[in-house]
Amino acid sequence: MTGIIAGGRATGSRVAPVRRIRDVLRTRILAGVYGTRPLPSETELAAEFGASRNIVRDVLALLRKEGLVDRIPGVGTFVVSGKAVQGLDRLRGLAESFDTGCDRVVNQVLLADTVPATPTVAERLSLDPGTEVIALERVRLLDGQPLSLDASYLPADVGRPLLEMDLARHDVFGLLEGELGLPLGAAALSIEAVAADRTVAGLLHVPDGFPLLLLERLTYTDAGRPIDLEFVRFRGDRTSLAGWLHRTPDPTHPLLNHHPSPERG
Repeated sequence: MTGIIAGGRATGSRVAPVRRIRDVLRTRILAGVYGTRPLPSETELAAEFGASRNIVRDVLALLRKEGLVDRIPGVGTFVVSGKAVQGLDRLRGLAESFDTGCDRVVNQVLLADTVPATPTVAERLSLDPGTEVIALERVRLLDGQPLSLDASYLPADVGRPLLEMDLARHDVFGLLEGELGLPLGAAALSIEAVAADRTVAGLLHVPDGFPLLLLERLTYTDAGRPIDLEFVRFRGDRTSLAGWLHRTPDPTHPLLNHHPSPERG
């Protein structure tokens, strides 16, 4: 039998249209198109996309599994969770990415102490292994719900003053620049998908093995000193990473260095 839902995915001949329509509706949901209104009915969606109602049902099942919508019998399908969008086109802290007028971002500080640098931390921060660094571990809450688990490491001379500051209500970036007078310049980052282990799952209120986005970010001052190494585990169901990329010519590309021979006359 083709076109059934297996483990939350459409299979068989319905795969392509289901995924295409899912992506369109997902984009609308994240953009706030539906707000507090119900999504169009299955019949209306089927007519809009030229698809069968079975395909539409598969689409809505995927969106429910992702935690973006829920169905209220006799009422309709509603958006229940929009994703928080973390921009990647500018260096900024989590609270800077959202409207914080109502204290939307709050930090549960799990650790704020001096620890010896592991080889990885020492290498990233250009320190000798075992050198004392300041370790910060925080659960970041957005609108009262866990969004990410952040582990940060800073050289002791930079991070020690932070231990006396309000880490529950302020981004580290804001404290470094506003309180310590250390202007930040740039950051190197990498992103990968990981599964939540039991400890992380408990802190983020998700099941074991839940999909997370792991962002590693090494931030430098404007003078080029590495001062903040972060490992941020975002809940995959609540976070979207977005940026604006510009294309520039690659001088090493073989086609750009290929000069055809002049025509022989």
